[in-house]
Amino acid sequence: MNKKRRGTGETPPEATDGQRDLFGGSFGAPPKRPVAAAPKPPPEPPPAPPLPSELGDVSAALPSLPGAPSRTPPARMVLTVGELTQQLKATIESRFPRVLVRGEVSGFRGPNARGHLYFSLKDAEASLEVKMWASQAARLRFALRDGLAVVAEGSVDVYAPAGRYSLIAQKLEPEGEGALALAFEQLKARLAAEGLIGDNRIRPPRELPFLPRRIGVVTSRTGAALQDFLRVLHSRHPRLSVLLCDARVQGEGSAEEVARGIERLARTDVDVIVVTRGGGSKEDLWTFNEERVARAIFASPVPVVSAIGHEIDFSISDFVADWRAPTPSAAAERLAPVLQDLEYSLATQSLRLRKAAERRVLELRERMGTLRGRVVDPRRRLSTERLRLSDAEDAMTRVLRQVLRERREELKAHGEHLQRQRPQARLAEQRARLVQLSARLKDAVRADVAARRASAAQARLELERSSPLARVAELRARLADRKARMVALEKDTLASAQRHFQGLEGRLDAMSPLKVMSRGYAVAFRKRDGGVVRSISDVQPGEVLGIKFANNAAKTLQGCEEIEATVTAVKGPVDC
Repeated sequence: MNKKRRGTGETPPEATDGQRDLFGGSFGAPPKRPVAAAPKPPPEPPPAPPLPSELGDVSAALPSLPGAPSRTPPARMVLTVGELTQQLKATIESRFPRVLVRGEVSGFRGPNARGHLYFSLKDAEASLEVKMWASQAARLRFALRDGLAVVAEGSVDVYAPAGRYSLIAQKLEPEGEGALALAFEQLKARLAAEGLIGDNRIRPPRELPFLPRRIGVVTSRTGAALQDFLRVLHSRHPRLSVLLCDARVQGEGSAEEVARGIERLARTDVDVIVVTRGGGSKEDLWTFNEERVARAIFASPVPVVSAIGHEIDFSISDFVADWRAPTPSAAAERLAPVLQDLEYSLATQSLRLRKAAERRVLELRERMGTLRGRVVDPRRRLSTERLRLSDAEDAMTRVLRQVLRERREELKAHGEHLQRQRPQARLAEQRARLVQLSARLKDAVRADVAARRASAAQARLELERSSPLARVAELRARLADRKARMVALEKDTLASAQRHFQGLEGRLDAMSPLKVMSRGYAVAFRKRDGGVVRSISDVQPGEVLGIKFANNAAKTLQGCEEIEATVTAVKGPVDC
């Protein structure tokens, strides 16, 4: 494959039929006009007239023929980075306006704050950045995850500022299975984990009423499913009441309408709710695979029947509902018993009940006749009972008289015993004994008090002999003596330290340069650098010197008096 080299002035030979350039296009095709990079999939740019400077002279690349006149090569053309990127962008985007790419999802971290999806598609050979805007991401029917093999449909976009190309995805389909099938299985697994469906569901399916007073139906009032349901229902039982909640069963927003219809019917007096629609494709029945509808069915306080599509169609609503009907007609047959069968059954039961009652009455009459033969004349029984009562009364009277006589004799014996005991004498004896015990107690208390007082006096004497006051006075005296000695030692130490510091102060003052200067000496230093002049070699004629004199009030060298002098001449060393 021949490649066109920029900036050399060489041009490729003319393209023949079937010959392609680097990007798959023919050499003779006019180039596309560059378009600016945009964050969203760009539209196909309009064609532009060919640029001679870009294509070059095709004949210049042909081999020289004998006798052919020579041509001057064109001037070298240098492209900027932006121009080259724009040309590549125009070529790539026009060459790949719509592509299908198969790969494995990698680096997916969920939607960003604005709902856009960013991830990569990779295989064993390469990796491709993919962007999917929020408007398309909202239409995904399945959950995207790393490692999922998908087929992406979209256009190739070049982002010029970063020099990167990426795929702007419009659709995503799982490889090997449809998006709806994957979304169906993912939602089914999530609801099973929460206990809404499956063997571990939180609430078991509820029993449907045998003869509901009113049936709520959620479906489209213009659909064939409603007509089939009502036709079968009223053909079996014309007296059943039906409350319809009209809702779209297909298209955008239909899941919300179906869920609201279930919630509205649940607040009425219906005994059962039927969610139904006719057959169709998976896309047409997808409303009943939405999570919003499934949760509304599970939250319904009354039983829910799901009659979606045909017998071979299964939806999430079928698993969550309390009973699944294969068709709308089957739901009507289950909820509506045949009225004629009910009337015939009632008539049969009424006849059987009447015959059973007649048989029971005959049996009771026969038993009453048997019992009547056993019954004795109640007047004879009453006379017998009166005789028994009279005999019992006489016997009781005799027993009571005997008991009364014995009680009187016992009471008389107790009275005589009390008279013999004379309680007044026993009371006087007890009083005398109490007086004697009181006197003995008083004597014992007095003796105990006297002994305790003597013991207390002895203890007081021993306490006074062992009193700590004398010891305290002695310790106080010793403390005062030691305090006086400590104060004297402190004064002697302070005086010795003061004498030592005064001596050091005198020695330091004698060695102070200010002290020396106060005896008539001065210090000379150079004004240009502040250096002290120690010999004539430190100065030169014309140099300005500062001479400091110490007065009596100067404490530091900076506080001394100073004069300035200019050196006019420098003499050699002489005998000072």
